[in-house]
Amino acid sequence: MPVYDVYAKNCPTRMLLDHIADKWTSLVLWKISDGPVRFNQLRRDVEGISTKVLSQTLKRLGRDGLITREVFATVPVTVEYSITPLGQTLSDKVSIIAEWAETNVEAVLAAQERFDAEAGAESDATMAGGAKRGLIPAAGMR
Repeated sequence: MPVYDVYAKNCPTRMLLDHIADKWTSLVLWKISDGPVRFNQLRRDVEGISTKVLSQTLKRLGRDGLITREVFATVPVTVEYSITPLGQTLSDKVSIIAEWAETNVEAVLAAQERFDAEAGAESDATMAGGAKRGLIPAAGMR
């Protein structure tokens, strides 16, 4: 069995991490883990995702073996997506991260406000003193 090293430049695990780290992948996978779901239901449940991105995400999840797609011969055609056993192992991990985010978002937002206030105060002091200190601006503040 090959040995993989996620820190190695050409390791295939990087591609997998890239898929997993995508916010839409995590949200869609977590939603599908509740049980079989149709495309339009996913589009309604995962607010903000476009039809195109949802379609791409579902194809990638299917290609990676994390979900299955079942087509029913109805008029119009019905398609349901279900999680695979492999996908469930990942969904269990993703749910822990999502729950952490929901539990800790207030603390993170407060930390960001403190950081931005301190950075702003340092920036003001730097301008008043005439010296530049190379502070990293908050996202979107460049």
